[in-house]
Amino acid sequence: MEFTATISIMPHKELLDPQGKAVLHGLHSLGLNAVNDVRIGKQISLKLEAKDEAEASAKIEEACKKLLANAIMEGYTFSIQAH
Repeated sequence: MEFTATISIMPHKELLDPQGKAVLHGLHSLGLNAVNDVRIGKQISLKLEAKDEAEASAKIEEACKKLLANAIMEGYTFSIQAH
């Protein structure tokens, strides 16, 4: 079966996010003062083959832990869709 995974990777809330702070400052400079916080992360979409959703999920988990996310600085979530 073919699956598409959407992975969201964000810096841990406890860590400073310089990009987010810069964007927040820019938004406030534009008069958008209702925005209280900005966090910048990344979204990854990938397609993979697996026999079922459980195997696809395990492969995505492995990819995130080994390559896509830095566990010290980032957390991740993902969703999977079958095709």
